[in-house]
Amino acid sequence: MTENRKLILDDGSEYVGTGFGGAKDAVCEIVFNTSMAGYQEIISDPSYTNQAVVMTYPLIGNYGITEEDFESRMLSISALIVRDISENPSNFRSVRSLPELLEERDIPGLGGIDTRKLVRSIRDLGSRRALITSAKTPLEKGLSIIRQTPVPHDAVKRCSCVKKWYSRTSHPRHHVVAIDCGMKSNILRMLNQNKCNVTIVPYNTDSKEILSLYPDGVLISNGPGDPMDVPEVVCTLQELHGKVPLFGICLGHQLLALSYGAKTYKLKFGHRGGNHPVVEFRTGKIEITSQNHSYAVAEDSLPGTGLSVSHRNVLDGTVEGLRAEADRAFSVQYHPESAPGPCDSAGLFAQFIEWMREG
Repeated sequence: MTENRKLILDDGSEYVGTGFGGAKDAVCEIVFNTSMAGYQEIISDPSYTNQAVVMTYPLIGNYGITEEDFESRMLSISALIVRDISENPSNFRSVRSLPELLEERDIPGLGGIDTRKLVRSIRDLGSRRALITSAKTPLEKGLSIIRQTPVPHDAVKRCSCVKKWYSRTSHPRHHVVAIDCGMKSNILRMLNQNKCNVTIVPYNTDSKEILSLYPDGVLISNGPGDPMDVPEVVCTLQELHGKVPLFGICLGHQLLALSYGAKTYKLKFGHRGGNHPVVEFRTGKIEITSQNHSYAVAEDSLPGTGLSVSHRNVLDGTVEGLRAEADRAFSVQYHPESAPGPCDSAGLFAQFIEWMREG
């Protein structure tokens, strides 16, 4: 453990606690996650690139780290903030503690602070930029560091693969090309379980190369940051409309919307956690979903795009799903692969399979 670390927010507020993991300073966007479990999947989710995650559940790390539960081997989260951190996990599958993993990857952690107060601040004032640093750092110096650190816009480029690779299954029935914008591993597991061979391609792969792979369908993955930062993917999707079934997840949902001419906007503090209720209009069923995003699709930008709203968030009314029936394209803002989270939405993969079968 590293003694005397603190969090400085860009509004001048400070939270002093005990450091763990990496000892470096980090400037990042501060967000919170309401999941009660699944911290390993959270810290290894590429969608958290450039972000410090505050866990609302008070005890984190109690079941350690396992080799099988990583969503990505490249940990790109900026920092982890908790109330109490466990250094002595109890789990027969555990191979190391959470603080040990963060120390190996030089990712700073901060414990022992009032996370309830911090989360209320994020809810009231929105996500903000913050600095994790030594408790000895003067406030004015910390604020100056935050102001002088540019906001990064290359998150997807940093998370995407650099060349195509494959995830195969036995007795495949379909071939899916997955555009990797920072994809979680469980998406590939779900496609493989549904008898799909998957070719994963970098985010900037053009439509000509994708079609040359003869896919039955194209999946646009989750990922970090502002969807406006990756116009290459939007252009590729525009050229794929109507040619193959398209399925967008999280960032992929926003990019698919942009490709049809819709607009996106940044939410006050985003949706993160495994307990967000979403209603599906066709059945009236309410699903409890796992979410992780800062941006949403503007519903007033949808008229004339050919897109219709298929799902809506019960809590704040935001758009959670879109469909373009004529093009066999659809997307959801949440994570149907749910790692961590409930499994209510796994059937969305069946819809994708059905459209590929029809094609």
